[in-house]
Amino acid sequence: MARSMRFLVCVLAAFALAGFPGSAFAHHRKVVVGPGDSIQAAVDAAAPGQTIVVLPGTYRENVVVAKDGIRLSGFGARLEPPAAPEPNLCADPGQPAAIGICVAGAFDMDTGELLDPVDDVVVSGFKTRDFPDAGVLAFNARDATFKHNVALDDDEYGLTAFTSTGTRMLFNRVSGAEEAGFYIGDSPDADATLIGNVATDSRFGILWRNAERGVAVGNLVRGNCAGIMVLSGIEGLPGLAGGLSMRANAIRANTRACEQSEEGPALSGVGIALAGAHDNRVSDNLITGNVPSGPTAFSGGVAVVTDFLGTVPRNNLVQRNVLVRNQPDLYWDGSGSGNVFRRNACRTSDPAGLCGH
Repeated sequence: MARSMRFLVCVLAAFALAGFPGSAFAHHRKVVVGPGDSIQAAVDAAAPGQTIVVLPGTYRENVVVAKDGIRLSGFGARLEPPAAPEPNLCADPGQPAAIGICVAGAFDMDTGELLDPVDDVVVSGFKTRDFPDAGVLAFNARDATFKHNVALDDDEYGLTAFTSTGTRMLFNRVSGAEEAGFYIGDSPDADATLIGNVATDSRFGILWRNAERGVAVGNLVRGNCAGIMVLSGIEGLPGLAGGLSMRANAIRANTRACEQSEEGPALSGVGIALAGAHDNRVSDNLITGNVPSGPTAFSGGVAVVTDFLGTVPRNNLVQRNVLVRNQPDLYWDGSGSGNVFRRNACRTSDPAGLCGH
């Protein structure tokens, strides 16, 4: 009995340490970081596959995760740009702390050649704010998971993945991104999954650009210039964007007006757009109130159009969606081939006749 009591006291003491600011300690395969500690130092010291728990508080640093299997778990942890950032794999010397959490595989810095990807990293429970580039970013990552994070007012992207495969974005919230709330780009084998996310008040709620294969299910996309954009081409070169299944999403009141920029033309009142995209499936979504409030290249609840570089849409299926009070509900510029609209519940289309019962 005495030995059991001593064991219980030791366990309780270990848990109590987690509540003290400035305490970082290891317990089996977990490391706990508290206010005053460095998240980056904990990541650098961690073994592949280790879990790092970050306690409530504000941490002014930019973190790079480049080890397989790291689980970075925040519990009320807020990440903001440091006043004097240290250069790292994702930030050059002299640059600001552009990215809050960067999950990066190996690459040749001189040639840009991708080397071994980083595998199976999980980032959850963080709130990022005001980073000059992205709140959370994956680069050359395989099977990275971002879940239950919040990204606010980051200058470019909330959560994004480039040249990555198997990315999962689950139940995150992004607001106020200058470019895209959620972005999957430059990934010919993206195979990405976006489920249960909320994207508001950005240029694009979800941007899928130059990437192939994935699903977007049960997301709420509201108050952006364009809700979901599947876009071929990047930086003046035609590309591919296809194989995305969009199901059971709520696309509401994307009425913001965004002026023309280097990234593309003026946009407003766009629910879902397939621009130069191929073999996408848009089904069983609720798409309401997407009406332009300013100049726009096109608008509509679902729009199927040639992209900004001249690539035509091909073999896209738009079916069984409910579209109400959009301008118009369905829009097709007549370009491309194999694009099918069927059994959509709506009242307005351009050209006429795209709505079906």
